[in-house]
Formats: sequence, structure tokens, C-alpha cells
Amino acid sequence: MPPTHDQLCDAILKSPSYRLAEDDVDLLARHELRPVRLQLELLKPELIQQDHDIHSTIVVFGGARIMERGLAEQRLAAARQDSNAAPDRTDLQRAVRTAERLLAKSRYYDEAREFARIVSSTCQLDGRCEFVIVTGGGPGIMEAANRGAFDVGAKSIGYNITLPHEQAPNPFITPDLCFRFHYFAIRKMHFLLRARALLAFPGGFGTMDELFEALTLIQTGKSERIPIILFGRDFWNELINWNFFVDEGVISPEDLDLIHYAETAQQAWDIVARHHPERIKPASGR
Repeated sequence: MPPTHDQLCDAILKSPSYRLAEDDVDLLARHELRPVRLQLELLKPELIQQDHDIHSTIVVFGGARIMERGLAEQRLAAARQDSNAAPDRTDLQRAVRTAERLLAKSRYYDEAREFARIVSSTCQLDGRCEFVIVTGGGPGIMEAANRGAFDVGAKSIGYNITLPHEQAPNPFITPDLCFRFHYFAIRKMHFLLRARALLAFPGGFGTMDELFEALTLIQTGKSERIPIILFGRDFWNELINWNFFVDEGVISPEDLDLIHYAETAQQAWDIVARHHPERIKPASGR
């Protein structure tokens, strides 16, 4: 029995080809539509931040594994307990050493939180959205910075990223300013679009990637020159021999002028304030 008129019409209405292109998720997911997805991923955060009247940001990078002191102490206690129960396990001994090092780094969580508190309480006044804190949206140092803005009732931004093991956004990001990216390239572009300073705490591959991309863009004039502040000189100098780049002739001596160091939240803030005297005054003048 042939299909009825109504059945034929229903089949057409349900056909993917009949969907409006803007509503066709299957179409947008096609390989050929990658340029469109890139454009959408660039535009969505841009338009929403315009709607929130956000003109400038300060970016905070840092390790997702650096946690506040109480949690770090719990992690170390658990690692020691496991190691004591199996003293011949070298992997458990290594876990203890790692937990000890992360506990020593817990002060960075506090400093990132304090830095964001200082920035947000100083620059988000009378409805203005200047120097809004931006992070990668995850745990660790990112959480600490978003939390510092949250502490003073200020807005902050999170640029989360889809990963094989899903990274949930930390709960301190302003909900309307929590974005989810697929493409690392577009995410890193957004980090610098409104940035007036960049503060990098100790971290892993992701932090290095973001830091060196920013250095490259500023060195080559692709991005505005802004202060890049490395938090914790000992960590950075142990990790990277900056002068080796100069000695080998692969960068110019003046390229190192892009980098500043800070050991406290206040020192980092004073560097930012000195770089932007037209917008803010250093702490000593407040």
C-alpha cells in the first residue's frame, strides 16, 4: 500500500534537508563547516562581553593542580598513608614527593586569589567593567583567581575548554561569562583580545603554551605590549634559562624586558598599576 498524502508530507517535514540551516546541528558538525564553527566560537564570547560592557581584562594563568592549603595537606596525608602501607612501591614514594611540592605551592593559590581581589575591588567600581579577571575556567590557580573576584562581588570570566577528560568550570566564575571552547586557538585569541596584563603562576604544559604564545605575539607586534608577570622567580628561573635564549642569539636582549617578576599579589598589582597610570594609581597612592 503506497504512503498516504499526510505520510509523504510528514516525511518531508522530518527530513534533515528541510531544517533551517541555522537549526541543523548535524550540518554544523560536518568537517566542511569548520570555518563556520571557528567564526561562531570567536563571535559568541565577543558579543556577550560587549553586552556586559567589558572593555579590558587581566589574564591569570597557572596550574590546575595547585590547590588551597587545606586540600593540599589532605592530599599529602593520603599519599603518605598509601606509601607507608606499601613501602616498596616507588610510584607511591614519588606521589609523596609530588604532594609535598604541591603543598609548598599552595601559597600561590592564596596569592592568585588576593591578586584578583585587589584588581576587582579597585577596577570594578560604579558599574565599570575594567580589568576584569580572566582565567581558563578550571580548578587550581584558575579557581583561585575567579574566587578572588567572587569574594568582592565582582565579575570574572572563565574560558573553559573541552578535553578528553571533561574539565568542569569552577563555581566562582560569573555564570553569564563562563564560556566553553572547542578550539584552543580561538580560546587563546580571546585571552589577549582585551588583556591589559598577564600574570602567569607556576603551571604545566597548558600554562607554558599560553605564556609563550603571548610572548610571541607581543614580541612580533601582533598584540599590544602589556606587562607579562611571572609569579615566583625561583620556579621560573629553574624551569627556563631565559638568558640562554639571548646567549644563543635566538632572541634579542631587549626581548627579556617583556618579562616582570612578582612574589606577592601586591607586587604584581603595582607592576600593572605602573604600566597603566592613566587608568589606575599604584597602591602607594591609593
